[in-house]
Amino acid sequence: MGAELIPLAFTSGWGSGINAYAVVLVLGLADRIFGISQIPDALARTDVLVGAALLFVVEMVADKIPYVDSVWDSVHTVVRPAVGATIGYLIGHETAGLDAAVGAATGGVTALVSHGIKAGLRAAVNTSPEPASNVVVSTAEDVTVTGVTALAIAHPWWAASIALVLLAAGAFLVYKVAGRIRRLKRRYDVWGERVGIASPGRRRSPDPSAPLPPRRRRVGADEVPDTPFDQEA
Repeated sequence: MGAELIPLAFTSGWGSGINAYAVVLVLGLADRIFGISQIPDALARTDVLVGAALLFVVEMVADKIPYVDSVWDSVHTVVRPAVGATIGYLIGHETAGLDAAVGAATGGVTALVSHGIKAGLRAAVNTSPEPASNVVVSTAEDVTVTGVTALAIAHPWWAASIALVLLAAGAFLVYKVAGRIRRLKRRYDVWGERVGIASPGRRRSPDPSAPLPPRRRRVGADEVPDTPFDQEA
């Protein structure tokens, strides 16, 4: 695989893990308009562009709705790495079989890692008590993927460097917030119950008629339950 194709496969894989349809659109339109040789011609087909455009619109809406975005991410756990691997394969397909395999592996693995980071961060964002953060984060993702993918066409190594930094930064953020997701989720549930947008959690009330569990007292090195006579006393 030519040296200039490796960063393109890496960048397209990173972008596919976040928004695969945006990557297909940017690369396909660039090849359709400017006839760029390093972009696979299959991405410039009319049916591919129309399908990618429709799915991009659907993702653009679904990705900005709290919790719907997490469901969408779950569905795309297979789709995004598959798209990244396919683009990587097509990038190296016209040179040799080994190049195609390297391109597919680069795009697929990078897309899988990128997708996992995005899904983790969006799970943390969903714990915030307002929907505006989803819109801001999703819009930033769309703009960043589009810009970095477009940059990869003219300056592939610069784009790959930016993608690598963003990938590392995202992994670090996931590591930092992973332990806080459950606590923030509980805070969000309490807020949702208070404003009436979430059903109250199931809390089992104690049965007043149920007998109390026996207390335990230490006798020597062992613990034995108190007798009913001891409890009444």
